[in-house]
Amino acid sequence: MLKQLTILNRVFIVLLSVFVTEIEAQDVSQAQWQELSCTGKPVARHEAAFVEAGGMFYLAGGRRIQEVSIFNPETKTWTSGAKPPLEIHHFQGVSYQGQIYAVGAHTGKYIHETPLEHAYVYNPKTDVWSKSFAMPKNRSRGSTTASIYKDKLYIVGGILDGHWDGHVAWADCYDFKTGKWQVLADAPRARDHASSVVCNDKLYVIGGRRSSGKIKKVMDLTVGEIDVFNFKTGTWETLDANIPTERAGLTAITLGDNIIVTGGESGTQKSAHNEVECLNTSTQIWTTWPALDQGRHGTQLTHYNNNLYIASGCSERGGSTELNSISILSE
Repeated sequence: MLKQLTILNRVFIVLLSVFVTEIEAQDVSQAQWQELSCTGKPVARHEAAFVEAGGMFYLAGGRRIQEVSIFNPETKTWTSGAKPPLEIHHFQGVSYQGQIYAVGAHTGKYIHETPLEHAYVYNPKTDVWSKSFAMPKNRSRGSTTASIYKDKLYIVGGILDGHWDGHVAWADCYDFKTGKWQVLADAPRARDHASSVVCNDKLYVIGGRRSSGKIKKVMDLTVGEIDVFNFKTGTWETLDANIPTERAGLTAITLGDNIIVTGGESGTQKSAHNEVECLNTSTQIWTTWPALDQGRHGTQLTHYNNNLYIASGCSERGGSTELNSISILSE
């Protein structure tokens, strides 16, 4: 009898989660993405970071040596910050203790971009870029994912030689407290141009591709599977629920038990992807959210005061056309 009640309880929890997911999807369906009218404009760029720190948003890095574009969401005003000491692109920006980190990045021009052997950090308070910690020995690569969990930075995947060849399944952890790297078990599959998020003590690696200019398949080899690293056990698994729309150069963010995924590029269409898809991590069910007003790739989502923001990026796969707009999804 006790066993039957336990099974019924589990079924109830799953059904309740599905119900909650449906209600959330209905609420969001009433909203729509809108381009913001702002004072000033950001520098148009792609393969860059768009990160919130201290209530301000920072567009940093990207192709060419670009100044930081700083957005104040309260006044809807753009201002300018310092340029980095070198070209930094193809990285997932993260903020830690008020500073913006570029880790697992590339420098140089297409198609043989070079992985940076150090992380770089931008300090918004001083408006100064500086070289930070070295990448793990013999494991430098670009176009990795990057996420922070409990004072540690986790990078997964990446590629050794620009868009040409050398995609890897490597996973590494940097401890901000000790200043040391730890090599983790490889992810189940290699990928670059992916995104990662932390949700409920797990790291989700989503989207991306195996960029292969060597065999003339730069855009084609997208990855549908979602690999999940359990921080508590140090092990990997792969979800049964693939991403509905395969793409690389996408962006993802966590909202409660949900992961919101949008943007990106693929070999299936010329325009950048505008699909917004939501994964409920409790039920592994995907739902569709309102599409972006403008498809983009090579940028990031930012969540602030119950709003989602996305800025810059490219409107078509590859390097054109770079955007200098910002859009918002309000509840």
